[in-house]
Amino acid sequence: MKKRLLSLLLCAALATTALVGCGGGSKETKAAETTGGETTASEEDVTIKVAAIETAYGSEMWQKVCEAFTAETGIKVELTTDKNLEDVIGPSMQGGDYPDVVHLATGREAALTEQFIKGNLIADITDVLSMQVPGEEAIVSDKIAGGFTETSLTNPYGDGKTYLAPMFYSPCGLFYNAGLLKEKGWEVPTTWDEMWELGDKALEEGIYLFTYPTTGYFDAFFYALMYSAGGAEFFDKATNYEEGIWDTEEAKTCFDIVAKLAKYTNPITPAQANDQDFTQNQQLVLDNKAIFMPNGTWIVGEMAEAPRADGFEWGMTALPAVEAGGDQYSYTWFEQAWIPSGAANVDAAKQFVAFLYSDAACEIFAEAGAIQPVLGIADKLEGDNVMFYSIYDNGAKAAMGNFAAFEAIPGVEVRTVFFDPVNSLVSGEMTEEQWIEGIKTASDQMRANLK
Repeated sequence: MKKRLLSLLLCAALATTALVGCGGGSKETKAAETTGGETTASEEDVTIKVAAIETAYGSEMWQKVCEAFTAETGIKVELTTDKNLEDVIGPSMQGGDYPDVVHLATGREAALTEQFIKGNLIADITDVLSMQVPGEEAIVSDKIAGGFTETSLTNPYGDGKTYLAPMFYSPCGLFYNAGLLKEKGWEVPTTWDEMWELGDKALEEGIYLFTYPTTGYFDAFFYALMYSAGGAEFFDKATNYEEGIWDTEEAKTCFDIVAKLAKYTNPITPAQANDQDFTQNQQLVLDNKAIFMPNGTWIVGEMAEAPRADGFEWGMTALPAVEAGGDQYSYTWFEQAWIPSGAANVDAAKQFVAFLYSDAACEIFAEAGAIQPVLGIADKLEGDNVMFYSIYDNGAKAAMGNFAAFEAIPGVEVRTVFFDPVNSLVSGEMTEEQWIEGIKTASDQMRANLK
């Protein structure tokens, strides 16, 4: 297993950057006993290692949750958080020293979570769903909102089992300065034809229609667009790389919209579309240099201290419908937590994952702006979050899921094939036809290597 993981991590490192950092040792846990949906583990000298990506929500919430977990179960936690978590935990994992719980979503540039998925190196946590939440009477599955454990983001192999736990969720869509639209008397577009009309109006005043933080943000955008163009049936076929799917009218609609949107994008965007400078692209919206950008609800906290135009007011809309009367979709993006199959303390780690859905943990996370996908959570929100999390109450439909996992193919990742080329579309270095041809070629490989 060590050799297999080492090979995968080296491939990921070659595709991105060399991993640097250090990791600590782990202690062995006693076996857990599971009966009737309740799980208990020996509390004697048990310490689990939890590694969590530090995002705009900060790291303090993780420290508080770990302390609350220890107070409830007696199981101690060694916590590691970092904005570049892959660099910190990667080297130690190459040596066979794994965290017991990892909070690191798919879709990041280093693609570490994807490497673990492709290598079958993530533990099956289906039984966690039937566990009792530590400190509560409720069962985990009774607390998680419907649909979140029935998607390829949590069940990547289509085998009816859950491997990744759904974490902080965020309705995604197009964020904009509502104050600017009010000032100009512009309506929020409900169709793509209306979007192009607004783009032409705005450009006359020196304002671009669109920008994006990084190409990675096109995952939620493109998924919602696929739903808009062809509904769930087209989405399922496309995300499983069905032969001929990219030659359909639905696919052509998606490609044409992205290619046309590239022409309405602020030209400075590609140069800043990286993990270091992405906030500068977000700043374009705050400075009225671009109207819309794809993003999630975390954007408010991420840009809380940034300067902004007078009268700035956050707005959010679902993607425009393909045609008048058509459905508008907002993708529900959520992060994931998982347990490496090589972790030393799998049973205690499962207790920790179960605790993440406790009222205590949810309240701590919510205070930092991180919203867990649990039933009734929206009733406890206020401010901008009321608008964001009510998007599905205002006519938008929810899109959920992602591209199916496939065996590792050197140099081929979903992001590099489907989304990264958008930079070249904007700069004019690639044509729409070249982009589509690359997708077709890669899809053939992905389909042949489906898990």
